[in-house]
Amino acid sequence: MDQSPIPEGASVGDALRNTLDLARLADELGYHRYWLAEHHGTPGLACASPEAMIGPVAAATAGIRVGSGGVMLPHYSPLKVAETFSMLSSLFPGRIDLGIGRAAGTSASVAFALQRDRRQPAPDDFREQLEELLGYLENRAPATGPFRRLTETRFTSPEPALLGSSPQSATWAAELGLPYVFADFINPEGAPMTAAYRRKFVASELRVAPRIAVAAWVLCAPTDEEALRLSASFRMMMTMLYRGQLIAVPPVERALCFLEKEGIPMERLPARRRIIAGAPATVRAALEALAAEYTAEEVFVVNIMYEHAARRRSYELIAGAFGLSSTANKFRV
Repeated sequence: MDQSPIPEGASVGDALRNTLDLARLADELGYHRYWLAEHHGTPGLACASPEAMIGPVAAATAGIRVGSGGVMLPHYSPLKVAETFSMLSSLFPGRIDLGIGRAAGTSASVAFALQRDRRQPAPDDFREQLEELLGYLENRAPATGPFRRLTETRFTSPEPALLGSSPQSATWAAELGLPYVFADFINPEGAPMTAAYRRKFVASELRVAPRIAVAAWVLCAPTDEEALRLSASFRMMMTMLYRGQLIAVPPVERALCFLEKEGIPMERLPARRRIIAGAPATVRAALEALAAEYTAEEVFVVNIMYEHAARRRSYELIAGAFGLSSTANKFRV
């Protein structure tokens, strides 16, 4: 799951070109999916429109599935999302995923600026939006409401999934029969929520059995010590975010100096976040334990690093630790 980080001194274009390069590498290494995140108004993350990057990433790769991680549906018309992802699915049959999220992906002021109608705050109608979107993807008009006669459009459906980090998202995914992707990198206490999702799951036209993926912060290097050192950039970036300061991804040495001045062991920063950082054997053991904790069939690896070469190397080492190849693996990363 790529957040398209912008290293200090680099441009948005540099970061997006790094995303294309990393996607090609992931495809060559045998990763199963490559998802693009949505963030707005931040100097440290380049991708404000995953749907704009999915096409270039899919065109630059051969077999890996490509999708959104995710589209923040409250900002958009469900019909527009359905049309966009139907186009992508038509261009790249069997390879497009639509991960759907509820979070703003930004500050409250930027979220308000994204609204079409600024006369009043947007209503909290995510469940209704989601059901409308799923109706389009299943080529059935909404049962009620002003769009119930909208039957003239036909869609080529991507594979949908619901993203979340709260009990409410787990409930909705279960009720609507959707795959569920839990953001452990946001909330490391989600195992009870995925367990509830399995218990409450209702089979749907899309899926007859529950499916869970967990997304985790993971940095891999040749040694545990080097992985911890490389994680300093992200730790500083997130610590500053908690203080209301948005920054680009800082160089490792500057981040190490910053964290040393904090007077708290680096491993404990940022607070309330789980970061898996280590050598290949360390990372494999931690990811297998994480998948077991969540009873997850898939794991998404998320990381933010200053050096693109180190980020490439991290994914190479993880692929090697799991013996990935271009063929499907039982344990998907």
